[in-house]
Amino acid sequence: MVTNGPEIEVVIPTIRSLRNLVHWQGALDGVHVIVVQDGDPSVRLDIPAGIDATVWARPQIEELLGERSWVISQRDSACRCFGFLVSRARYVYTFDDDCTPPHGRASRTANPLRDHLANLRSPSHPDYFNTLYDVEFVRGYPHALRDGKPTAISHGLWLGHPDLDALTQRARPDLRIWDEVPIVQTVPRGAQYSMCGMNLAFDRELIGAAMYFGLMGAGQPWGRYDDLWAGWCSKVICDHLGYGAKTGRPYVVHEKASNWRTNLEREANGIRWAGDLRFFFEGVRFDHRQTTVSECYTALADQVEAALSVLDSYFVRLAEAMRVWAQLWGELAVTTQPGGVPDAAPSQAG
Repeated sequence: MVTNGPEIEVVIPTIRSLRNLVHWQGALDGVHVIVVQDGDPSVRLDIPAGIDATVWARPQIEELLGERSWVISQRDSACRCFGFLVSRARYVYTFDDDCTPPHGRASRTANPLRDHLANLRSPSHPDYFNTLYDVEFVRGYPHALRDGKPTAISHGLWLGHPDLDALTQRARPDLRIWDEVPIVQTVPRGAQYSMCGMNLAFDRELIGAAMYFGLMGAGQPWGRYDDLWAGWCSKVICDHLGYGAKTGRPYVVHEKASNWRTNLEREANGIRWAGDLRFFFEGVRFDHRQTTVSECYTALADQVEAALSVLDSYFVRLAEAMRVWAQLWGELAVTTQPGGVPDAAPSQAG
């Protein structure tokens, strides 16, 4: 699908200045950055010199996707998934605009791109939990499983402000994390996890068609569940197709935490629906004839509509958005030239 494109590209959603990218210079040398501007498109973003960036604002998104542009969220970091659509790389790394590499600290992860690539290029082991993580196989680990499975997702962690929900933010307002735990572990097969988009890389060829961050933000009944939704969906598909998801290193520094009161308003329905969502994803099943991510994702959309529409009519719209996303993924993978982006996107290099 993307054999002629670059090896890795970076996707960043933003509504503000990107001066913070000065901290990424070095790590981003030779790497193309796709910026999804979620705000006033007339505002010219401040991108540091030397950063190779292309900016997509709402008018360009609508020009490319036409009447189907409604599936890309507005006023929410979920808009980042548009960057996944137009990337031409085998691997995508996405992080938030308030995150930096852990420079100036006793860190093993000064270059998160390098470490995410190492995770994605090495096998995962989802079928038997290794108590020694990725260091070596422990005694008793079945030799038949040691070759592992292809790794589709590399989920990194955070220093400074961890990724917390509003209620936990309220209960622990001073919580900070400054010690890296030097491990990478595979999320076990059949287990769900909370995937965060602040520090995330994935293999577009293996799982890209499932990396849709849903309908969130403006006009939608919830927010801050965009990356969680993509994580739950992609994980059940990984389990079915025999791919792995890793979590742990690399780390980024997260400097800014949002307001817990504002977050609680956005998360309220997600908290209310949490139990139903967990049981739903535990019960997702695919037909053995569904052998591609797109086939699985479309089948998952049907299950979402059938099982979750009793919670709220929103899930009917979300299921349709998932189907449209799968269609767009297939079309853009064919019609967009490898190594570049469509003419609808104006280039804005620093």
